[in-house]
Amino acid sequence: MKSYRKELWFSTPTRRQLINITQDVAQCVTESAISEGLCLVNAMHITSSVFINDDESGLHHDFDVWLEKLAPEKPYSQYRHNGFEDNADAHLKRTVMGREVVVAITEGRLDFGPWEQIFYGEFDGKRRKRVLVKIIGD
Repeated sequence: MKSYRKELWFSTPTRRQLINITQDVAQCVTESAISEGLCLVNAMHITSSVFINDDESGLHHDFDVWLEKLAPEKPYSQYRHNGFEDNADAHLKRTVMGREVVVAITEGRLDFGPWEQIFYGEFDGKRRKRVLVKIIGD
């Protein structure tokens, strides 16, 4: 069995942003030379997320609106965590959207269902953060 590891780095200009990273992860699969296995894609920061969904702008807007209703950014004073930081809402949003995804690799390619894409979700941006891609298989 072979193993491959790579870090993808992101820096968003806004506090919240969704980035389609499917092609970045597919490139990692190619670099790994693994034809059958599993690919883990993991957000390495507690205020960011990795998830699978459709790449449709209306849906992305709906995620943003829905997450703001669940865990509004302001007022900052509504959260006990915000004594030293102002990102309690980002921690909660990450919990809802998830930490990682695992995708099967079949014949050297990510094995998706229809419309599935991998996204990096940033909820406390404006600084560099990383995503781990770990691939195992043969």
